[in-house]
Amino acid sequence: MKKLFIKTYGCQMNVYDSDRMVDALAPSGYEATSDIDEADLVLLNTCHIREKAAEKVYSELGRLRIMREKKEKLGGKVMIGIAGCVAQAEGEEIVRRAPVVDLVFGPQSYHRLPELLEQAHTKKVVETDFPAEDKFEHLPKPKRETTIARGLTSFLTVQEGCDKFCSFCVVPYTRGAEVSRPIAQIIAEAENLVDAGVREITLLGQNVNAYHGLDANGDSAGLAHLLYKLADIKGLDRLRYTTSHPRDMDDALIKAHGELDMLMPYLHLPVQSGSDKILKSMNRQHTVEHYMALLDRIRSSRPDIALSGDFIVGFPGETEADFEGTMQLVRDVEYAQAYSFKYSTRPGTPGATMDNQVPEEVKSERLQRLQTLLNHQQTEFNKSRIGTTMKVLFEKTGRDPGQIVGRSPYLQPVQVDADPSHIGTIRDVFIDSVGKFSLFGKIVINN
Repeated sequence: MKKLFIKTYGCQMNVYDSDRMVDALAPSGYEATSDIDEADLVLLNTCHIREKAAEKVYSELGRLRIMREKKEKLGGKVMIGIAGCVAQAEGEEIVRRAPVVDLVFGPQSYHRLPELLEQAHTKKVVETDFPAEDKFEHLPKPKRETTIARGLTSFLTVQEGCDKFCSFCVVPYTRGAEVSRPIAQIIAEAENLVDAGVREITLLGQNVNAYHGLDANGDSAGLAHLLYKLADIKGLDRLRYTTSHPRDMDDALIKAHGELDMLMPYLHLPVQSGSDKILKSMNRQHTVEHYMALLDRIRSSRPDIALSGDFIVGFPGETEADFEGTMQLVRDVEYAQAYSFKYSTRPGTPGATMDNQVPEEVKSERLQRLQTLLNHQQTEFNKSRIGTTMKVLFEKTGRDPGQIVGRSPYLQPVQVDADPSHIGTIRDVFIDSVGKFSLFGKIVINN
């Protein structure tokens, strides 16, 4: 077997994509390795969302060039490929700047990896088109032993691309327009995962609640319909989905949160700013009032739900009053967890050329204030779990002897002292203390 090493950057969808690249290359005689030094093929699966994403890739390529030169001196050989959103955005520029790269391919082409890799043995290959064929139809079914090795929880991509064109975001340009997989195709993949021991599935999409896949009758169906279908799979205990857009939280999806117990009470619903002026400039297509009213409806359907979110600080034109609007929204919502970032320009997006760019030092100071508030809210939410009993899916042994670790319905790590035989089960756990990020408790023994 040839050895494949993949370094994955960024979002959960890239994690899923990396797993499927392993599946795609398995028929060609490749198996994954965690040791880059023994690799015959190194793939960097890149993300373009964060600041200086491309430069980080080029820096990594500098290290890979040295590694390849050392290996060649010893008579070995390693091929190097760049996948993902930086590959899609940079294309030929990657090969020009880093001749060590043999293969560049975007997120819509990894089903063609064996073919592209074969071509790369004789020439540089750059594949960044958006093909007409469905890549998921062409991917081989993952081997059962490979799926088992990936654990009790799994990601499953159901939708890709975005039609929203937020002015700060590169996703429509790197992932393309919104495309949803047919329900039957998703159900088949989910059943394969469950057959291999997966107990919890997280549905993925750049704009997952815009899902509009075809049902058995050839009609377009929404995410709620898909969730109800997945809930019928025997052996599947938990469902989640991410990432959502406020504009696409329809009545059926809100109702599903109230009716499906296996749909976990934890929702990632990014708002980005608490200022209507900034939201309009971001082209978010919702207002603060709309967002808050939406949360009221969701909480009415599922009172125990907890919220997560995304925030961008220092978008062009953001004043102190605009930022205070964000702080007030956070105080009003009370997030269980959230991600926050300083705005950074992305070439080709409208935000990159806007006037009134906020000074870096102002962005840094505002981000610190926001993160202090968000961290406090996360701590308070974790503390509120003390004295409660939660169902925990145990996934692995802990760092300390005799300790096992699982996840609560709210995605919190939960650690208990218990026998490893509990791994793979869902148990009631009484929470008696909290750490900085984890909860601690005891398994409830039901007589």
